[in-house]
Formats: sequence, structure tokens, C-alpha cells
Amino acid sequence: MQLKDKIFKLKGRVQYYAWGGYEFIPALLGFENKEHKPCAEYWMGAHPSASSEIITEQGNLSLNELIKQDHSSFITEKVFEQFGELPYLFKILDVKDMLSIQVHPTKAEAVKGFDAEEAAGIPINAPHRNYKDKNHKPEVMVALSEFWLLHGFKQNAQLERVLEEVQEFNVLLPLYKINGLKALYQFVMEMQQSNVDTMLTPLVKRELRKKAANELTKDQPGWWVSKLFDGNDDISNIDRGVFSIYFFNIVKAEKGEAVFQAAGVPHAYLEGQNVELMANSDNVLRGGLTPKHIDVPELMKHTLFEGVTPNVMKGDGTGVEKNYTCPVPDFGIIKVDLGGDEPYQALSTSLEILIAIEGGCIVNAEGINLVIKQGEAFAVLPHQHYSVSSSGKCLLFKAFVPA
Repeated sequence: MQLKDKIFKLKGRVQYYAWGGYEFIPALLGFENKEHKPCAEYWMGAHPSASSEIITEQGNLSLNELIKQDHSSFITEKVFEQFGELPYLFKILDVKDMLSIQVHPTKAEAVKGFDAEEAAGIPINAPHRNYKDKNHKPEVMVALSEFWLLHGFKQNAQLERVLEEVQEFNVLLPLYKINGLKALYQFVMEMQQSNVDTMLTPLVKRELRKKAANELTKDQPGWWVSKLFDGNDDISNIDRGVFSIYFFNIVKAEKGEAVFQAAGVPHAYLEGQNVELMANSDNVLRGGLTPKHIDVPELMKHTLFEGVTPNVMKGDGTGVEKNYTCPVPDFGIIKVDLGGDEPYQALSTSLEILIAIEGGCIVNAEGINLVIKQGEAFAVLPHQHYSVSSSGKCLLFKAFVPA
């Protein structure tokens, strides 16, 4: 379908998952959450399961269908040849409860895993299916509030100190010193559940007592272990993800700071709100803090077993634009922070999606003016000069495919 305009308002999809909050996304998007549903994510993109719509004079049209019908106009021939689709999915997240510990495969391993599960006849929607597509799933998040996450294993000396200081883990120290990180993680991930409970029950109870006495802060593993068991009198069948809370780096990102998650780096979001941008994939290998399927051999195959020093990015650039550099061809993300002065001028090299997080603005392209309020998003087709202006403060985030 040929459309005469080149910029459009874009309507995304709210996703309701149990870990989501009840107020942030409704307040951002301007709707009343009358049913008190957990609003976890707001998706902007062309994912076939929840495609955004662009708002046109002909009515609301599926972005996914428009790209299928006319990929050259919507994502460019170059992007289509490289990816076969819009290669990114843009989201707003409100994390009230901890998400599952997860690892994402490389693209080559995703292709192998997908083909193997297809050959085995595992239905694409089966709960024990690991690979939903042939894509990798690198992702970047930019904090919209104080945001807490787990990211990668601690460095050797730090992890050794944890095994020494936490008395329940003392028995694991020789294994770690002799056989290393992979052997340690494999041991706790394959441990019998009765042994997990025996080892972790006194630890959980102690952390709960310390939390009740206000002796814990969010930079300590015990805080998050206590949150996991808050209000739960039955401490049994303990999720082995508790080990990871102690073994991984606990990272705090302030508003405007970003963290990139590469293939193989285990991670989990703990609490807060963020903008997230990822490759258009749903391939997740889980390692705990979840009732969902955990495939330990597959998880071990794709996990990066080395200490990580988290890189919390502040963004590069001067003036209104900050770019968070990501080492992948699938996506890029820019923060645009207007203050009512000069307009933001840009040329789209791909399909770009922008969302106003704070304040409002006017977008101009080829004589078309869009008035964008807080929480509204808009799409700019490739090869368009456009400008964004505001009379006061306006914070936007832009997703794009790097040129």
C-alpha cells in the first residue's frame, strides 16, 4: 500500500505480565487501569505477535503488514536484504517484581537450536521450546528511574569472597578454586532440589531477619532474596536462581544511564522502569527466578563463564542528542533531550520510532506537522528530513537501524 505521508503517529501494544507494575505505563500512556492489570511492557515495532499500528487517514494499519507489502518504502531494500524484517523491537518496561535470570544465544547458535527443535517436531508454542526463531537477542536498556539489575558473573576475587563470607557457600569454595566458574555454576544448577533447600533455607531465613531489622540495602544480594520471599511463610522448593543473585553483579543504573546485554551474558531485571531496545527475537534460555522451563544443558552451552565488569553507559554526544553505542547492526538508540530552544534536526536512514517520555513536541516533515503528547510515539519512514521542536522540556527516545 502506497501512503503519501512519511511520518505517522504510532500506536503500540501493552503487554500484561505478572511482574509488571500497575501505574507507570498507564500514567505514561494516559489511560486508566480500571481492571488493575499488571502493565509490564509497551511494545513498539512490527513483531508478528503484537505489531504496532500506524495511524493514517485510511485508519489504523498494521506496521508488520505494511512492511510485508512494501518493505522498500518502510525499511529500505538494504535492511530487508540483511534482516528480512524490521530488525528491532522497542519497549517501555515497568519492573515491579524480578524477571527471570536469562541468557540469549548468538545468531549462529540460534539458527542451529531452531533447526534442531523443528526437526524434533517440538511445537513453536510448546512450554519447553527454547528457540522461537533463528535470531540472536542482544538488548540495551536505558533507565527511566533508578533501575536495578543482575548483569554477568562477578570477577574472580569478588566471587571467591562471597563463597568465603556466606557460610552456606563455604562448601562450594574448593570446587570453585579447583575447577572454576563453569563447574561451580553447573553444580548448583544440577543440584537435587532437596539439597538446594537444605543449603539455602537457613540463608533465606537469615536474610529475611536482616531485612526486617533494616540491615540490608539494595546493593546487597540479601535485599533481593528477601524481596523474593516477602510475605511467604513457606520457605521450601527454593528457586535455585537465588545462587545467581549472589554470584552475579548487582548493578544500579541512574535515570539516563544504559546497560547493553550481549549474547551469553546472564542477566535479570530486578526493579524500576526503563526503555528497552532489542533484536526482534524471543529466544530466551532461563536460569532461575521463574516457574517457566529451565533447560540446564542448553543454558550451560550458551552462558559466558567469565567475570564481567558492568559497563554503565552515560551516552555520547553534545547538545540535545545522546547516543548509546551498541556493538550490533540490528539497532541503535538515541536520547533526545529538548529544552525549548533549538529544534532537533535529523535525517532518517531507516524506519525510526520515537516516543515522548516527558513533555510534548511538534514534529515537522515535508510540511506535515504532528503534535506529540507525553506517551505518544511516531514513526518516520526512511530518507526523511524532519525536525522536532518543543516550547519547554521534552524527553524522547529514538530507535533506528544504524546506517
